[in-house]
Amino acid sequence: METKRKKIIRARDIVEKKIVTIDGMATTEEAAALMRAEQCLYLLVEKRHEDDAWGIVGVTDFIKGVLVAGRSPSEVNIYEVMTKPVISVPADMDIRYVARLLHNAGIRRAPVEENGQFIGVISLSALIIENDFF
Repeated sequence: METKRKKIIRARDIVEKKIVTIDGMATTEEAAALMRAEQCLYLLVEKRHEDDAWGIVGVTDFIKGVLVAGRSPSEVNIYEVMTKPVISVPADMDIRYVARLLHNAGIRRAPVEENGQFIGVISLSALIIENDFF
């Protein structure tokens, strides 16, 4: 009797291809406006120079760094609330390992990298929703 092998799903197979970036010097007010316009919950924070690392900022960063702290969104820069360096996922990584990596790192999403370039972002919710785990 032949056993059927389950197809391995890779990060590139379920990546959200839309990437929206912002400069770390932008204010959280500007970032929130960009997120509303682009209908996204996170922004990748651009490198300042070649040897710098990418960052990421999301809605929860705004809540913790601006709302809970009682600060004005027009006075808080992205670099003050972002996570840096960003953890990226290789495009050919099996989604089982992507889920484990995100969970162990305590993050909800990560950019997917292929040939030194980001090709999109993968999230824990996409891992569940797109793959009928439940």
